[in-house]
Amino acid sequence: MHQQSIPDRRFCIFSGLSGAIGVILLGLSFALANGPAPGTSSADMVTFAQLHGTAILGGAWLQAVGPVFIVLFAFALVHLAGATARLAGWMTFFGAATLMIVSLIEITFYIAALFPDPQPMMPISNNLIYAVQHLYFIVAAPALFLPLGIVLIRSRILPRVFGYLAIVLAAVFAVLGMAFLNRLILPDPVTAFAAIQALWWFAAAVTLIIRGGFGRPK
Repeated sequence: MHQQSIPDRRFCIFSGLSGAIGVILLGLSFALANGPAPGTSSADMVTFAQLHGTAILGGAWLQAVGPVFIVLFAFALVHLAGATARLAGWMTFFGAATLMIVSLIEITFYIAALFPDPQPMMPISNNLIYAVQHLYFIVAAPALFLPLGIVLIRSRILPRVFGYLAIVLAAVFAVLGMAFLNRLILPDPVTAFAAIQALWWFAAAVTLIIRGGFGRPK
């Protein structure tokens, strides 16, 4: 059996911890940054922003930082798989960058919603947040999970089931993005599906930690 050096094992452990921490931070962000319900009047939205400004800012910070740890974990998987010079590896980097950009755009509107002048921004920003959420399903999640799934199937870093599940997630996100394109506000069951990908990241991170990197190709 191919034995890794201690630094390689540590790299796998710290990479897995990065993925797990990212998922935890994202979970906390969604718990903090709950927006007003669809159909809330503009006046009530302004009141909501005034009452929950601190929680919104805290959630925005967590949602900005959390994906950084997840992207680092994704890059580490590509590195460990020896796929940094392959097309699937490059496309994983592209997908991770796209996911990060979409997330940061959404966070920008979280913060913009709190500005009271020259007019309250909460009603406008809230609609822009709904619009940006479409991008996650249309391109961000599929662009990351599809190439990463291919990378994992062709390596021994994680059990290949993670690669196949990643490809399935990419397909489901893409289908949901097309199926609900005409719904300006995505239904709650659709947005809740995003939690499935968080479970994938967390399970993959924990598995990498437990395996200690012994599956890395020579």
